[in-house]
Amino acid sequence: MTLAFVLYKYFPFGGLQRDFLRIALECQRRGHAIRVYTPIWEGEVPTGFDVRVAPVRAWFNHHRNEKFSAWLAADLARQPVDRVIGFNKMPGLDVYYAADGCYEDKAQTLRAPIYKRWGRYKHFADYERAVFGRDAKTEILMISSVQQPLFVKHYGTPAERFHLLPPGIAADRRAPANAAAIRAEFRREFQLADDELLLVQIGSGFKTKGLDRSLKALAALPRALRKRTRLIAIGQDDPKPFLLQIKALGLSDNVQILKGRSDIPRFLLGADLLIHPAYNENTGTVLLEALVAGLPVLVTEVCGYAHYISDADCGRVLASPFEQEQLNRTLAEMLADDAARAAWARNGLAFADTADLYSMPQHAADVILAERA
Repeated sequence: MTLAFVLYKYFPFGGLQRDFLRIALECQRRGHAIRVYTPIWEGEVPTGFDVRVAPVRAWFNHHRNEKFSAWLAADLARQPVDRVIGFNKMPGLDVYYAADGCYEDKAQTLRAPIYKRWGRYKHFADYERAVFGRDAKTEILMISSVQQPLFVKHYGTPAERFHLLPPGIAADRRAPANAAAIRAEFRREFQLADDELLLVQIGSGFKTKGLDRSLKALAALPRALRKRTRLIAIGQDDPKPFLLQIKALGLSDNVQILKGRSDIPRFLLGADLLIHPAYNENTGTVLLEALVAGLPVLVTEVCGYAHYISDADCGRVLASPFEQEQLNRTLAEMLADDAARAAWARNGLAFADTADLYSMPQHAADVILAERA
């Protein structure tokens, strides 16, 4: 079969983008042709992929999306495919990978009533309904069980169209046999003394991921503990507002912000704690990447994968509603307790040996390639 994969932007360091790539490669491995449609492609093109970049521009995202949908439909009419798989909500999909939460629920619970009068709302609501509407035909790949009831509540989506996937952690995130040597070399490279503690926060979208909360918690540490604690934040985002916050909090010597990069496993092995106090997060793949690397995790429970941290007993999960003081206190406790961190690391590695945290691409490909009635 020829499969068309559709997404609004590809860059190598996004969670959705990495999931797309692994699913597409799995389908290709099974003998199917891969065509990709996107307005933005950054990075190398995998061997054998037919990547078609849409020449669409607009001032607003929803206008660009509409132009892209029209261009996509015209191209597919000229050269049809067997299946269309979308990684963003849009009309015309046979299969949708639900990386994002329920837009309609956010519009009703987090926005003022006037928000629904705007064209932006109508666009995203219509595109979501095209996927989840009761009479739509799109098969839905769910990666978080938390969101499914919300879609059913707002759209009455039939249960048989949902397919809950296991996580899909890449094998290279697991701690290798020489993890200790990699950690030692990493800490030499970043000039970390034996008694220094390294926090990492990893993920594009610093605002959503709660980097502001992490900086406040770091600033609130007891003076002696703060002096020997560093934070490295990694992701594709504008660092300017956070650099201003860092300066205002007096943390210039404690914090580095790096762009997205491909050697994340080294940071997971070299750090002492992953901090992830997200405002919202459909899943949070980095939580499981830390777990399988043996890195303790501090996370807010709003993340779809936060329950794995509790299940594995490999860190602490902050209850909702979020309280900054609770984060401050918990971070200080976790950094001060070397024995607890060592136990959390062992628990994570043990959990990684037994739980299915890796087979998402295979299960997704099964649904994509299944015979349709």
